[in-house]
Amino acid sequence: MEELKLILRAALGLGILLLFCYALSENRKAIRWSLVGYGAGLQVVLAALILKAPPFHKAIEWVSWLFNRLIGFSNESAAFVFGALASDPDSAFGFAFTVLPTIIFFSALSAILYYLRVLPCIVFGFAWLLKRSLRITGAESLAAASNVFIGQTEAPLVIQPYLKGMSRSELMSLMTGGMATIAGGVLVVYMSVLGGGSEAEAIRFGQHLLTASILSAPAAMVTSKILVPQAEAVEGALDFPKDRASQGILDAATKGTSDGIKLALNVGGMLLAFTALVALANWMLSAGIGEWTGLNHWVESITEGRFESFNFSFLVGVASAPFAWVIGIPWKDCLIVGQLLGERLVLNEFISYLSLARYQEAGAFTDPKSAIVATYALCGFANLTSIGIQIGGITALEPSQRPNLLRYGFKALIGGMVACYMTAIIASTLL
Repeated sequence: MEELKLILRAALGLGILLLFCYALSENRKAIRWSLVGYGAGLQVVLAALILKAPPFHKAIEWVSWLFNRLIGFSNESAAFVFGALASDPDSAFGFAFTVLPTIIFFSALSAILYYLRVLPCIVFGFAWLLKRSLRITGAESLAAASNVFIGQTEAPLVIQPYLKGMSRSELMSLMTGGMATIAGGVLVVYMSVLGGGSEAEAIRFGQHLLTASILSAPAAMVTSKILVPQAEAVEGALDFPKDRASQGILDAATKGTSDGIKLALNVGGMLLAFTALVALANWMLSAGIGEWTGLNHWVESITEGRFESFNFSFLVGVASAPFAWVIGIPWKDCLIVGQLLGERLVLNEFISYLSLARYQEAGAFTDPKSAIVATYALCGFANLTSIGIQIGGITALEPSQRPNLLRYGFKALIGGMVACYMTAIIASTLL
């Protein structure tokens, strides 16, 4: 009986999300419902294999263990460069001198693996699966697969020769896939943050993050094809990804390191700015409206101390709480998870995962499963900042597509957000 309730709630949640996308579709008559069915079915099959079938579950566990080992190698290099500043991850310098260097190391390693054609082979294999199962074009299947493994800033490079001729629907698929998945470089950072210093916990959350990113790829195709259906006929051969212009392993490593430094600085800067902005907004609302009207005490009372005052975080939580319920979160935890969902959308996923780690440490969740489901729902770049990143990055590669990028930026954000929520619903049902 309990399993039936879970299945019915999952079906209701998926139905609500798909109806939400249908309401925002630019051409409802052109929606290919067979693709929607195939995409949702592929999500369920992949989730069942990864979460329930021992061989696939062990494979993802091994990859997560490998990523955790890579974190250890990065920590060794950070300790060599920064000395005592990086020797204690719990110190005041822990994040800057142990977590951010991981991005640089992983970026360099990814560039080497791309040069050695290890990553292109993995990307091509997953792209082939998406193309055959969902019957999408070669360019968008390559883009979707690339987004899973190398992220939204690098994926357009894989299909750069096809960008100019991509239809509006194909471009929407590229953008939505970038919003719905994460890159390997930041995945290892989230593992460190959520693991809380425990190797076992880091590996466990790594499994969930890897699974979430894989499952969100077909979900992104579903949401993008509802929001902007393919109305015209297109040619779509699946060609092997072209090599990027590296002259050797050393050249690939240096380019990857340079890219990693830029990303790490960007992440650090974003965290500094947005954490301060959130603190400012919280103070203004709590010290102003909350203090004058007595809402601070009211909020603390109705949330049983989980929120100490009427502030920005509370308002974001209230606005996103319905989505938290839709993805299967118990009602008592909906306000906290709603805050995490809202922070990811308005700010970025780094802030959300840091907040999630803080809530876990404080024991704020009434159901331990809530933290896991939230991990799936937050696993994507679906935030307002990503719109600018995508428009700027893809325009640099193909200026003629800028009008379409501007037109569909916000829709891609919605599609990526809904895709992550679909993944969370399926995961919460099977876990």
